[in-house]
Amino acid sequence: MLSSLRSLTASRSFPVQRILSASLSLKTWPMKDEDRIFTNIYGDDDPFLEGALRRGDYYKIKELLGKGSKWIQDEVTDSEIRGRGGAGFLTGRKWSFMPKNPTPEKPHILVVNADESEPGTCKDREIIRNDPHKLIEGCILSGLAVKAHKGYIYIRGEFYNEYLVLQRAIDEAYARGILGKNVFGSGFDFDLYVHRGAGAYICGEESALMESIEGKPGKPRNKPPFPAQVGLFNLPTTVNNVETIASVPAILRRGASWFKSFGRPNNTGTKLYSISGHVNNPCVVEESMSIPLRELIERHAGGVKGGWDNLLAVIPGGSSVPIIPKIVCDDVLMDFDSLSEAHTSFGTAAVTVFDKSTDIVKAIARISRFYAIESCGQCTPCRDGTIRLVDILDRIVAGTAKKSDIDDLEVIAKSIMGHTVCALGDAAALPIEGLLRHYRGELEARIKK
Repeated sequence: MLSSLRSLTASRSFPVQRILSASLSLKTWPMKDEDRIFTNIYGDDDPFLEGALRRGDYYKIKELLGKGSKWIQDEVTDSEIRGRGGAGFLTGRKWSFMPKNPTPEKPHILVVNADESEPGTCKDREIIRNDPHKLIEGCILSGLAVKAHKGYIYIRGEFYNEYLVLQRAIDEAYARGILGKNVFGSGFDFDLYVHRGAGAYICGEESALMESIEGKPGKPRNKPPFPAQVGLFNLPTTVNNVETIASVPAILRRGASWFKSFGRPNNTGTKLYSISGHVNNPCVVEESMSIPLRELIERHAGGVKGGWDNLLAVIPGGSSVPIIPKIVCDDVLMDFDSLSEAHTSFGTAAVTVFDKSTDIVKAIARISRFYAIESCGQCTPCRDGTIRLVDILDRIVAGTAKKSDIDDLEVIAKSIMGHTVCALGDAAALPIEGLLRHYRGELEARIKK
């Protein structure tokens, strides 16, 4: 998620005019079960190999591998899938940055980011816990696409049970010849390893993640050079999110045109949404890209507690993106472009709902404290600025702030934004930006009172 920050309806009561004008494809939402990629996301079936085979994992994988690296990369590029970890960068394009001809001295490496430390985001752990072989199959096919014979899955340290499930699935795959030498008799060798983190949010940033795997403190690297040139162990490396990699087999089997039939241009495919907060049914659900936010909440999360009119605000993409008030939530679409137009971000599609019982200033103060604690301390604007943001917000919450503190919040946030090695500084500043944009009057009223 850290790298992200640089960068009809079931009821006639929904405001559909803007939605209908968005030129959605005919085959979008609500999704049919047969179109879902993650068919065991709720753990109703066996997560291990026998269950995976029943659900169609590894179906015709030898045939897919036989089509070669270029075909796989071209098909993923044509699908227009954008990274599901938050950045939204085109996956096929990211793969294209890897050198075309690896050498024995510079072999390629695939790294899967399963750190998932963004507050509100809880989709990747469900894939790992309930559908691990889908991720393993995606690693094999993606490994061939970037001409890598080794893959590393960096998993958040707190995901202990998920780690056990994933390691067992990898062991099964080795025992059945799915991993290792001559995968499925295709002539392609691929080894896969799991590396556990130690609970640092900063290791969700790809270069800090690689530093951690190498046994160093998890601190981001300066760029350039970029991972495709100098990555893990100084070798050409591609880093992708769990959901991105786990979606690859379905794209290859069903075709890029199938994947693009969901959502809008530049916002294609299916997506896992994490919905939490003041809703009647918190959940992780797979739906089409570009589904209206209100439709998503009311159809899958049982609606806002107390009804839609009790909605105060929503954080649509994980805690590091700007909050949006109800008036925006009424008709915004859940995709990269629509949320960008609303001055926020799609991020990881982790939807956090706040009803009118929320003290919004206190909520943002709590989020800010998280980023201050998780700052690695490498960059002065982030190290010092995040602490100052927390100090001011705490004083506003306590009722001891003065009016100039609001201007100081804005200045400090702007001083952090874009002035750090990685995007953790942006992650700390953007919630403040959303608060000031939509709730400045609330801040002023509290200070005056």
